[in-house]
This record gives sequence, structure tokens and C-alpha cells, in this order.
Amino acid sequence: MSAMADIKRNKLWAIVKSDNVAVALDPVCAGESVTIGDSKFIVNNAVPKGHKIAIREICEGGPVIKYGFTIGGATQAIAPGDHVHTHNLTTRLKGVETLKYRASRTRATPSTEDRTFLGYLREDGRVGVRNEIWVIPTVGCVAKAAEKIAAAGAVKKFAGVDGVHALPHPFGCSQLGDDLAGTRSILASLAGHPNVGGVIFIGLGCESNQLQALLGSAKFLDKSRIRSIIAQQSEDEIEAGAVAIAELASVMESDVRTERPVSDIVIGVKCGGSDGFSGLTANPLVGRMTDRIVAAGGSSILTEIPEIFGAEEVLAERCASQHVFDQFDDVICDFRQYFLDHGEPISENPSPGNIDGGITTLEEKSLGAVQKAGADAVVADVIRYGERRRKNGLTILEAPGNDAVSSTALTAAGAQIILFTTGRGTPLGFPAPTIKIASNSDLAARKPNWIDFDAGEMLECPEPDTIADALLEFILAVAGGAPTRNEINDERSIAIWKRGVTL
Repeated sequence: MSAMADIKRNKLWAIVKSDNVAVALDPVCAGESVTIGDSKFIVNNAVPKGHKIAIREICEGGPVIKYGFTIGGATQAIAPGDHVHTHNLTTRLKGVETLKYRASRTRATPSTEDRTFLGYLREDGRVGVRNEIWVIPTVGCVAKAAEKIAAAGAVKKFAGVDGVHALPHPFGCSQLGDDLAGTRSILASLAGHPNVGGVIFIGLGCESNQLQALLGSAKFLDKSRIRSIIAQQSEDEIEAGAVAIAELASVMESDVRTERPVSDIVIGVKCGGSDGFSGLTANPLVGRMTDRIVAAGGSSILTEIPEIFGAEEVLAERCASQHVFDQFDDVICDFRQYFLDHGEPISENPSPGNIDGGITTLEEKSLGAVQKAGADAVVADVIRYGERRRKNGLTILEAPGNDAVSSTALTAAGAQIILFTTGRGTPLGFPAPTIKIASNSDLAARKPNWIDFDAGEMLECPEPDTIADALLEFILAVAGGAPTRNEINDERSIAIWKRGVTL
């Protein structure tokens, strides 16, 4: 798949030359004459900005092609100049379909990237871009207590501590089996995040998610930087939290930023509120970050498994080995079966906002979404929900498409920074610094308090590497301590994937 367009003429943009649809860069009126490539035709009906327009004849039942791949089938004959959307295009996705392994294509040439950032080197060799105290409740019953502890700690400015933040959630009790294990693993992995200099776990005492079991399951945690409180056994859990923060702050006083190479960077890549431009600008731009950082020896983590449906082959052909491919195929098949087991079609996507923005089928959404994985980065590993990144390179992480759930999973997996692309906009942020990247300049102009970076300029810039250079510099600045909008706005949320029975 081409990461950027080969054809751009007037108001239309075709991604690759084999496409039979193009994207309207601006609203196009019925009767307007347009030119793309060597073709000139009259627009038959009004086409909103970001929506598709046919540039070739498509027969009924024929493939509609965008990004060089089929994004669905035509439900009626479509003429050049027709608006292509939900009224004449439908998904071709069905049930569980296994993939076939093909040896990974040639690896990308390693980068000689020499840029650096200032980060915190941890005892286990990982590097943090923040030095924070996180207050994590084991159960929703003490979520408010966690917030009170963090709020009291945040008022005091401790040397060496970049912030004190609570991560409230409603789970941890009345859970069973794998569902409870998932909650436990995600909380433990969050506690072991490299951006964390100290952790306070607060439990109630009678919950399913017992604190000792959680700590016992997470051998990777540095116990010298953990404090725990059982509210039912504490005379004043808020005061106990204040004592714990002071103790951790004294440990963290000696933590200092040192110069680190790009190979220590771990990004999590995510899209939310996508529009018809996401696959043209923001997602390919983030894909360039994946390729650059991975080529330099760093890491990128891609999730949102349901938003890979219909684009699996793009990633399957880049798996590093048969073993990695088998893991990838298992995650895809398991997630498809998860939908079917609950009586839902696997194509139950895109969202109403996506559709309004010009995305019609899940295949179209997925082919735009997977561009965040770059064009050259090899898939080095596949991990399950709640697990931590094990290898440098591109990792595929099992998690749903929901913004909060998937971004929490990315953070727990070890992403120091999340690159979050959006065409519709959202204020939502996560425990890791979240760089919001607008797919269109209108959003960036309207919501500067939400958006960190404007990828809409990709539509006009003849040298996309210039914009890619600017984004990489911004990422390194954030890694060195520059705040993102979510941090400035104190937008930090987590959400846990609830999959089992509630007692």
C-alpha cells in the first residue's frame, strides 16, 4: 500500500493509481466538472468533503477499490462522478477466515538516526519519559479514595516527581476467571510502566482482586517503589496515602533525566473519531513515525484488532516468522469469533461519526487504520491483552477498538507516548502523554485546546518528510518533558476490557 497519494488533481485525491474512487478534498457540487489524472468528468450528485467519488465505472457487485485494495462491493452500478457511500457500497466481510503465511518481505534498512531525548533510565533497562506517582485502586469501591490521595499529593511539589495521578476504574470485584485475570494483569502492567517512579495500590480488603494476589502475579514490579494500603484495615486511608507519597518522593529524588537514543522510544499508535482524511494524512504520518522509530531500533505498538479486519494481509506479509504469523492469525480469528459468539456481525463498524466523515465500510476503515503501522516495519511480536511489550520493533497488541480500552492497553504494554489520530476530535487522554494529531486543518484550528499537531498540512505539502521531521521533533520534545494537551488539561483516564460474568 502506498503511504501517500500518487494522484492529486483539483478537488480530488486518489491514493493509488489502481483505485476506482477518489476522496473529495472539499465539497463538490452536482454538475461540477472535475479532473483526475487524464480523466475529466461531470459530478452527478453533491459529494461532501472527505467522501468518495467514483472516477471509473463500477458494475453492480463489482469491487470498490481504495488504497489499492477492495473496500467492499457495489450494490448497484456506479458511474464516474457518482457519490460512493452507504447507499451504493457494502462490506464483503463475513465470518472467521484464516490467513496463509508468506515469508516476510525484505527488511527495512536500519536507520542511522542520531537524535536523542532526555529520559529516565529504569533498573530493568527500560526508559521513562515521565517520573510520576500513580495511585491505582484494586477495586472501584476505593476509586474515590485514590483520587483524594492523588489530589492531596499533587498540591505538594516534590523534587524529582513530575506528577501524582490517580487511575480510577469501576472493576475488581464480582469478577471471575479470565475476566478477573485480565483486570489484574492490566493493573499490574500499568504499575510497571516506565513512566512511573512510584506506585500506591489502594484496596478495600474484601474484593475479588486481592492486593496480595495482584502483587504476587507481577514479579516484574520493583517492590522498593510500591506502597500499598488496605482501606478496611487503615484508620485513615487518605492520611496513609499522604505518608506513602512522601516515602516514594524521597526514593524518586535521585531520579534524573539523561540523554537517551531514539532506540529507547516506544510509541503506541491509535486512531479515534476517524474521518475520510484519516487514511490520507494523519495515519500515514504516524506510519512514518513507526517506520523511522523501528528502523532506529525503537518500538511501536498497534492495537484495535477489529479495525484490522479486512486489512489483515497488509500486516500478515510483514510478520517476522511463521511463529509470529501464527500468533497474529490466532488473535485475528479469536477476535472475529468473539463477535460471532455474541451474535454480532464482524463488520459492525464504522461508527456514526466515521460514516458522517466519509468512511463507509469496515474494510475502508481498517485499510486506513493499519497505515499507522508504517510501510516497512516488520511485525516482531504479538501480545495478548494486559501483557507487556517483549521485543523492539512493531508489536501487535490484542485489544478492542474502543478509545479508552485500547489506549489503556497500549499504556500497560509499555508505550511511553501515544500518538492518537483523529478527524472528529476528542478531549480524552490517558496516563501516558497522548499526542493528538488532527487529520484535517479545520479541526486543528477549531480545537487548539485538544490538538497537539496538524496533519492536515499533508494535503498541501509537496515534501511530506518535512512534516514527518516536525512530528518526530515534537515526539522527542514530549519525551524530554514537554507537556501534551491531555496533560495540560489533566485528561487522564483508563478503561478496562470487561469480558466475563458479573456476580
